[in-house]
Amino acid sequence: MAHDISNPENALVVFQGRKIRRKWFNEEWWFSVIDIIGALTQTDRARKYWSDLKVKLMEEGFELSEKIGQLKLIAEDGKLRPTDCANTKNMFRIIQSVPSPKAEPFKQWLAQVGYDRVEEIQNPELAQKRMKELYKAKGYSDDWVEKRVRGIAIRDELTDEWKKRGLLEEREYAILTAEISKATFGMTPSEYKQFKGLKKENLRDHMDDLELIFTMLGEASTTRIARDKYAKGFIGNKQAAREGGAVAGVARKELEQRSIRKVSTSENYLSEPQKKKKLEDKSKK
Repeated sequence: MAHDISNPENALVVFQGRKIRRKWFNEEWWFSVIDIIGALTQTDRARKYWSDLKVKLMEEGFELSEKIGQLKLIAEDGKLRPTDCANTKNMFRIIQSVPSPKAEPFKQWLAQVGYDRVEEIQNPELAQKRMKELYKAKGYSDDWVEKRVRGIAIRDELTDEWKKRGLLEEREYAILTAEISKATFGMTPSEYKQFKGLKKENLRDHMDDLELIFTMLGEASTTRIARDKYAKGFIGNKQAAREGGAVAGVARKELEQRSIRKVSTSENYLSEPQKKKKLEDKSKK
């Protein structure tokens, strides 16, 4: 089992090497039907299989229009596309119609991954514990993990503030985040990923301690400014994002001037774990 802890709204989980896309919608997980059929049948024609199965289910009286929802999930080309999805309960019904030796172990797996998020909402400390364990298993140091977890909390506080101020679109969040990053580091997140040689990887998972700290400062400052200045709508919050990022940007430049070293680094943790790279860096000094 695996969790996309950095982006719980659009998470990937894995069943026996097959990636399953899911999305948190209406207070529960919804799973990509095509991904699950592909995992069960091991076919490369999961879309055709699902098309045929739809006809069979409708003949059996299964109300597809009520049980299946089209949610936007990230496709192979990296773009968000409408995808047939079902919640855990209705996925069990679909699985029953797919003859596969993997059906029973898949049901157990589905029950677990569908329940994890509910369990974590009821007990936030459990979510943090799982998050920390996953990062440590990937080779990150304890102090880095603490900063990463704190950064997620600060990010959540910022997006909650945006929601209170009427911003609900992911596209708006992306634009505002880019404003903060540009003012903090002189680069948008997409430019920063290119700078670090990343593609689909999460940028913050490849930041070092200082990069994380300045990211947190920019977002925490934005939250405070938006709140204190009663920022309204997209325009008001865009200005708050620029000002919040500028606070972190001034601090970054001051540190760079005094330490004679850039905060932003092109290094990433693709080839070796963060903990190992950190130890190697210390040995060079």
